Amino acid sequence: MKIIERIALVIYSYIILILATILSLIILGLLDASFIQNIIENMIQADIAILVINIVLILLSIRCIFFDSRDKKSEKDKQGILLKNESGKLLISKEAIENLTNSVIKEFESIEQINTKTTIDKENNLIITVNLVVGQNIIIKELSVNLQNKIKDTIKTALDLDVKEVNIKVKSYVAKNENKQ
Repeated sequence: MKIIERIALVIYSYIILILATILSLIILGLLDASFIQNIIENMIQADIAILVINIVLILLSIRCIFFDSRDKKSEKDKQGILLKNESGKLLISKEAIENLTNSVIKEFESIEQINTKTTIDKENNLIITVNLVVGQNIIIKELSVNLQNKIKDTIKTALDLDVKEVNIKVKSYVAKNENKQ
């Protein structure tokens, strides 16, 4: 349905653009109004074609004015994960997941800076991306495995959600200068 809406909107936009251009040219005196009048009179003789075009334009106008083309369900999904049970609904926001992830990461002393992003795919799977700046004397591979496991376990325990992926990106390695004079 979205493709049909886009095509209809493009057609409607072109028709409005043509009409606005013709009216502007008539007002500026660059186009003779009698020429346009002759074209319109010839078109009116084919009554059915004009009626169909008018109905389409009216429907498109009503559609554009009164109805929102955005899918409200997909907007809610972008905000977080909606869990339902017999007692009601629970929306866990991306921000809550990111805050929980950050609290897990802060437990590791060797991490200097954190930037966390949560993505929810079409199947409602969590994908967490963590950008880190790490301190010196750290084994990055060991740190990333420990972080991935700890983040998955904590989210499973606290929110009862499974994490599909925890992607760790080490942006920088901060080495402290011990030989300062």
